[in-house]
Amino acid sequence: MRKKSTRIRFSRRTLLTGTLGAAAASLNARRVAAQTPAGVPSRFGRLPNELGVRAPLEQPKRLPSPTSSRTPLQDLHGTITPADLHFERHHGGVAVIDPQSYRLLVHGMVDRPMTFALEDLKRFPAVSRICFLECSGNLVRAGGEKTTAQALCGLTSQSEWTGVRLATILREVGARPQATWFLAEGQDAAQMTRSIPLEDVVQEAMIVYAQNGEALRPEQGYPARLLLPGFEGNSNVKWLRRIELADQPFMTREETSRYTDPLADGSARQFSFVMDARSIITAPSYPQAVQPGWIEIRGIAWTGRGRIERVEVSTDGGSSWKAAELQAPVLPKAHTRFRLLWRWDGRATEILSRAVDETGYVQPEWPALLAARGRRTRYHLNPVTGWRIGADGRVVCGIDRVSA
Repeated sequence: MRKKSTRIRFSRRTLLTGTLGAAAASLNARRVAAQTPAGVPSRFGRLPNELGVRAPLEQPKRLPSPTSSRTPLQDLHGTITPADLHFERHHGGVAVIDPQSYRLLVHGMVDRPMTFALEDLKRFPAVSRICFLECSGNLVRAGGEKTTAQALCGLTSQSEWTGVRLATILREVGARPQATWFLAEGQDAAQMTRSIPLEDVVQEAMIVYAQNGEALRPEQGYPARLLLPGFEGNSNVKWLRRIELADQPFMTREETSRYTDPLADGSARQFSFVMDARSIITAPSYPQAVQPGWIEIRGIAWTGRGRIERVEVSTDGGSSWKAAELQAPVLPKAHTRFRLLWRWDGRATEILSRAVDETGYVQPEWPALLAARGRRTRYHLNPVTGWRIGADGRVVCGIDRVSA
């Protein structure tokens, strides 16, 4: 028996609907393809590994010199400095110390002189603290208009530090009431030694062995260093090997021939530990360029005297000032981010910032700083700095503000 053939009949309407549907589908496919970001990988990505790396196009670097390297302030976000970008400053190169043989001697005016291994320090109750460190010689003016934020004052960084309170160690050894100073000595080739007044630091000082969640980097004092929040970087002795308590300062080389300023009146400024309030605009800054319109001025401010109370920004070379917004949290003795939304009209101008801390201290202009300290001062220079913006949008350092 022959099967009946099945015939499909298309109406004009069915044919048109199908054709239009196919065309719409093709158009939608092209739209989806157009919306797909360029560079979508067609290959399977790498599997998890033991150590993360930065994206290939994100390669911030420190700016090295024979004795230091500077943090790229203009390339960072937030307030925590990645450990490998934290500034470094040392006098005898980076010490290499075996953590298994590391020892810290605490002696002098104590009832029980003791030696602590690294594991001994780690057995005490641990504490963590976010604070900045800054070299007291953190001002370079050699680059002229082409000075970057990193070159100008990149000898400051911020980390979360973890360790044991110095007060805990002093209780363990039985520090005597007559002890008012202590000597901190490092294990580097320079045998860095500084006298520290106990009363000024005992509530906050730490012996730290970790930074940003990992062991200290060698250039930051591995395996243990002294941390004195708000004090000049040099006093935060790295590769700490000895603490000696006494009733007077030890007058070491680093606090007589170094880190002491001769003043204009013939006197000397000695034991000037605390870092004064300071700020710097990191964007826009050299070598960036801007266009007319809305710009967010960004930067960081810090003080060794407590919290930043406010930051004022001038967009007209200092003729007027506006309060910038402070990014929370505003922590004591820590970098604080500030920002100000500004509409640039395309005319040449200069932008500046100045910090005010909770004690009322105001970051000074360069002439006022020179009048108070004299021209022979080398340390604790924290003048107001800024950036000139040309009519073409190019940004250069206002270096004349700190070189007169």
